[in-house]
Amino acid sequence: MKGRELKRVLLEALVVSAILIAFGLLANLVSPRGLSLSRNYFPGSGKAQPAVGGSLNSDTNAPTTKGAQENVAARLKEKGLQPIDGREAEQLFRDPLRELESIVFIDARDDRHYAEGHIPGAFQFDRYYPEKHLPAVLSTCLNATKIVVYCSGGNCEDSEFAALTLKDAGAPLDRIAVYAGGIADWAAKGLPIELGVRNSGNLRP
Repeated sequence: MKGRELKRVLLEALVVSAILIAFGLLANLVSPRGLSLSRNYFPGSGKAQPAVGGSLNSDTNAPTTKGAQENVAARLKEKGLQPIDGREAEQLFRDPLRELESIVFIDARDDRHYAEGHIPGAFQFDRYYPEKHLPAVLSTCLNATKIVVYCSGGNCEDSEFAALTLKDAGAPLDRIAVYAGGIADWAAKGLPIELGVRNSGNLRP
């Protein structure tokens, strides 16, 4: 009798677990900010990201075809985000309003990658630790006329999630743009790269 009771309890536990897993996967699928099950959220444990100073031609994360770039742009638009290309990002960077922080660049990468090189003057906003950066970044974004969010580029989606987090925190969506090419495209164009902390003035030779 005890054996039958034990089997019944185990069977019920398995059924409940299966239902919970199915529900969790379904909720993740329909959520606009759900996790991508095919994405490596710990890039340091697998294939290493190329350093900004290295050869960016070998960056397999970069969208190398027009079709791939169009797919990224379409994905951004589906989420209500405005994609911009390298030419537009450079124009915004050179606009005098950037010096007044009316145009703001936001780097959505982690501490190590940010320190290894970012767009000069860009604020860091690691979307995995929003509480660490949100107070300073949000107040600046609320006063900005244009907010440009970027990450590594290519298949990296951190800029998208960071942009949506800023939107949820109160930043106007119509002012937020995502530079899909990211730091890889920026560096490939030979544009200035700042090392260390924000406004360090230490530019990569």
